[in-house]
Amino acid sequence: MPPPLIRFEPAPTFEQALDRAARLWGIEPEYRDTWDQPHVTPPEVQRAILKALGVPCGSQEELEGACEERLWSEWDRVLPPVVVLGEDPRQLAVNVPWEMTGLEASLELRFEDGEVRSWEVPLESLETSAWAEPRGRTMVRKQLPLPPDLPLGYHDLTVALGPARRGHTRLILCPERAFTPGLARDGGRTAGLAVALYGLRSERNWGCGDFTDLERLIDWLAEEVGISFVGLNPLDDIPNRRPFNLSPYLPATAFYKNPIYLDVERLEEFRASRRARAWLARPEVQSEIQALRSAELIEYERVHALKLHALMLAFPVFLRALWKDSPRAAAFREFVAREGELLGRYATYCALDEWIRARHPGVWVWPDWPEEYREPDSEAVRRFAKRHWRAVMFYQWVQWQVDLQLAAAQQHSRDRGLAIGLYHDLALATDRCGGDFWAYRSFYVTGCRVGAPPDGFAPKGQDWSFPPPDAGRHRQDGYRLLVESIRHNCRHGGALRIDHVMRFFRLYWIPEGLDPTQGAYVRDHWEDLLGILALESVRNELVIIGEDLGTVTPEMRAALEKRGIMGYQVPYFEKDSAGEFRRPEDYRTAAMVASSTHDLATLAGFWVARDIEARRAAGLLPEDGSYQRQLAERAADKQRLLNLLFRLGLLPDWFPRWAEQAPDLSGELHNALVGLVAMTPCRLLALNQEDLFKETEQQNLPASTWQYPNWQRKMRFSLEELGTAPLARDCVRMFRAWLERTGRRLPV
Repeated sequence: MPPPLIRFEPAPTFEQALDRAARLWGIEPEYRDTWDQPHVTPPEVQRAILKALGVPCGSQEELEGACEERLWSEWDRVLPPVVVLGEDPRQLAVNVPWEMTGLEASLELRFEDGEVRSWEVPLESLETSAWAEPRGRTMVRKQLPLPPDLPLGYHDLTVALGPARRGHTRLILCPERAFTPGLARDGGRTAGLAVALYGLRSERNWGCGDFTDLERLIDWLAEEVGISFVGLNPLDDIPNRRPFNLSPYLPATAFYKNPIYLDVERLEEFRASRRARAWLARPEVQSEIQALRSAELIEYERVHALKLHALMLAFPVFLRALWKDSPRAAAFREFVAREGELLGRYATYCALDEWIRARHPGVWVWPDWPEEYREPDSEAVRRFAKRHWRAVMFYQWVQWQVDLQLAAAQQHSRDRGLAIGLYHDLALATDRCGGDFWAYRSFYVTGCRVGAPPDGFAPKGQDWSFPPPDAGRHRQDGYRLLVESIRHNCRHGGALRIDHVMRFFRLYWIPEGLDPTQGAYVRDHWEDLLGILALESVRNELVIIGEDLGTVTPEMRAALEKRGIMGYQVPYFEKDSAGEFRRPEDYRTAAMVASSTHDLATLAGFWVARDIEARRAAGLLPEDGSYQRQLAERAADKQRLLNLLFRLGLLPDWFPRWAEQAPDLSGELHNALVGLVAMTPCRLLALNQEDLFKETEQQNLPASTWQYPNWQRKMRFSLEELGTAPLARDCVRMFRAWLERTGRRLPV
């Protein structure tokens, strides 16, 4: 069969031209919801998204011109800006003018380590995969095979077609599959405990869980439970302001961490600073720390202010060491050099934010800054960074301290026998008023927000209110920011959960002025992105878990499984076509089973309908009978779940067989529900700490802000109480027994 000829032909009508443009820019013509009902993308939604992407669509002529320009720009390049290839086959698509097909292609490949390899290939010997005639010029696409011995990694390739035509691409060579851990014992199943790090309580912290608390939790888990990992919430930096700026899933940056997790007293510079130690000894400071420690909820602003002040007192000690060129100073310089522009920009953003708020107390976000500081490359920002270099260096130093303590926590987990160690979480969102959007605005699309279409969980859909990424811009840049976001979030860990893993395939865009029922899915370059994820996974020996809840097509799950990316299963959503809960053996092996998530009811909260009551109290349920309907649905689900537990033999014969006769989460029912997830064939099990200790309150109530204390709840027991409180000891014995029974427990 001859290769296809690609030729631009004008569309007969405006609607057809609009539809073609929408498809070219990745807007899906329709999607099927969780009830398998089709939803066609309306023309007004297509136009709104195209406009946000910068595509002129006011007339048919504009649309035709944009589509023709896109075709020309694709074929006019010798090579695309980035090429991502697996291990087999490794072929490079090269665009060649017809009149040059008799020439030789000269290739120069520069590897990551600086080595250079050159060779030549006659173009006539190459397979032709396509033809095109953009703007009347005949172009040929040749498939150029690459040598089979090329190493995995990020390389730079130049292809020259004679002296006048050459192309350059970032060549990313990836493995076929992500890293798979060597968990062969007892069928390769293991378990971990998922915690919100901020919520750890202890008699020594400053009102918020920190990295030293994390190490003490690891000690307890290693000695008493025998697990492989500790799951953590995203640790990314956030504004730390209630009620709108607390979500770890809406960070100011995807690259750097929240300093509230630092154990300040552990810092070398703090211990060496007389001023810092004298300040800490003041009665009013000790009183504040004690108040924060005993507070029911996390007081983010106060904890952050206290720790930032302590760090500023300790920083001059480091500056003196810097002038002496000590080994510690050399290690800091190495860290700063390795982080490069990413850290420089974020530290500048933090210093600017502090400086501007000191002069303009009512200015809280960068879009309200004086105009000359809103662009990261402006002359005003450069002058500021030069004049206030100490402030910029301070925030670089803070991130270095965070990196050191997080690295120590991961090393501690491995030393204590946790096979995976820390399990991190890569958030989907980016705060449009945060540092990343300030620094890398061209990588986001304004005029649209990301969300989710209506489903059983959110009948009106979800508006997550953050800008979608610009897939074309990321591709043009060789996916550098994506790579760094993965690296920075998996650093010092053995597993990475990808929040909303469907992001790699498509995201649901909601144009400005429309609600979540009026959005559309926009595709991304999923094959490239999954390849990069596999590469970083193998390089870092990192287990990848893709949170694939919601509107997920079978093709997406097949692609994830092919790449070795584990799925994510929660019993609440595991139902068959008749609405019955699935038996444990029907779960996937290549997946992680989680007792719940931060957005869902805890096991105890589910049983007493605490989540429904919280939504009602927050005013999130419409006055259309939704409250009564959800209570009725919950009662039916509880009975279905109870029936399953009896069929599995997980409840004793004397236990009530009707859900209304079991009003709360008794010890027998708690044991049975934990057993349900432990018995699944899923390779990984994550039990939320709230579900271990029978807590009724969930960490986050979706769609609420001030109405519910999101992301502020502390753990039921302090670290000191874990080994002494009777309920804590009983719950741990129960969990440990199930891990032993199902072959998930590691020897302690």
